[in-house]
Amino acid sequence: MLPIRYVEPVFRPPSEAESLILPVTDGCSWNRCTFCEMYTAPQKKFRARDEDEVLESIRLTGLRYGAQVRRVFLADGDALVLPTRRLLAILAAIREHLPAVRRISAYCLPRNLRKKSQAEIDALAAAGLKMVYVGAESGDDAVLTAVSKGESFASTLEALDKLGAAGITRSVMLLNGLGGKALSRQHAANSARLINATQPEYLATLVVSFPQGENRFRAGFPGWEPLSQQALFVEIEQLLSELALRRTVFRSDHASNWLVLKGTLGADKDRLLAEVRQAITAPEQARLRPAWARGL
Repeated sequence: MLPIRYVEPVFRPPSEAESLILPVTDGCSWNRCTFCEMYTAPQKKFRARDEDEVLESIRLTGLRYGAQVRRVFLADGDALVLPTRRLLAILAAIREHLPAVRRISAYCLPRNLRKKSQAEIDALAAAGLKMVYVGAESGDDAVLTAVSKGESFASTLEALDKLGAAGITRSVMLLNGLGGKALSRQHAANSARLINATQPEYLATLVVSFPQGENRFRAGFPGWEPLSQQALFVEIEQLLSELALRRTVFRSDHASNWLVLKGTLGADKDRLLAEVRQAITAPEQARLRPAWARGL
């Protein structure tokens, strides 16, 4: 049993499956995005973990498993909301007690980096923060406002630029279909503009979904109409067409996606576009994920 106190449910990016999940906060400091169901459980109200508890958890984990832990993911929703001093203390403790760790990562809300200077982010990178996952969701301000994201094209651009300048690997997530029928084209166009401007190392798309129902989402986005399967593909085709990337690993393989796409942009752009266009014009010939396998 790990000497770490977890508050269920616990979330992590798919690529952190083999990482030690180390909670430094509980829940999400914003937690107003109407499309997000991750931190809505009553026990997930936001709070920063007591610093002594976190440091002791790291020490005890090191005593038991120190040589085995290679990656650490700082949970929950936005570890970087913590003051830089506290984050540096956590990173130092990981270096001391878990010396085999080669990658430390975290989710990040762009709004949290507005409060940190470039020098602070540089210090976090030097202390071992290697990778950050940013849920941009969209580059379109109208979409972001409609879903209560609390961010804008400008705020996300600033955050991604700060992280890039520090040499921290950025994994950006976009939500296919988030703008519905009315805002689909501008959602795709401005999302491509954001990604082109920042050139992140990783880019992923997920399909917006509501396993717990749409009432909360629709209350803030009246008139929203979901995209059909074909319209989702059309939106992805527009996004890919307008992306001009030098070397970004692209993944559209989350369980929510009908069509699995994997490649590097721009090297694989033509192939990825051909796969999407086949799904649009001849879906019966495309290798689509069946509805029962989408895991929603």
